[in-house]
Amino acid sequence: MGLISEVLLLPFAPVRGSAWAIRQALSEAERIYYDPATVRAELAQLEARLEAGEMDEEEFDRMEDELLDRLEIGLRNGV
Repeated sequence: MGLISEVLLLPFAPVRGSAWAIRQALSEAERIYYDPATVRAELAQLEARLEAGEMDEEEFDRMEDELLDRLEIGLRNGV
């Protein structure tokens, strides 16, 4: 039965390959997004922008909270 199903599903191989590639790309993007080193670098950039006067305290606090949430998720999931 395995050989027959493979032959019948052969026309769908490009679709299955594309789906696999998309899953891999999404997985890698998520890994980078939650990577603690990446989040820490973004926090440093955010602080530099605040010190340079490019943003106010309210915007800084909001963005810092988002980054800290990402850092917590990354550390919890062992990314």
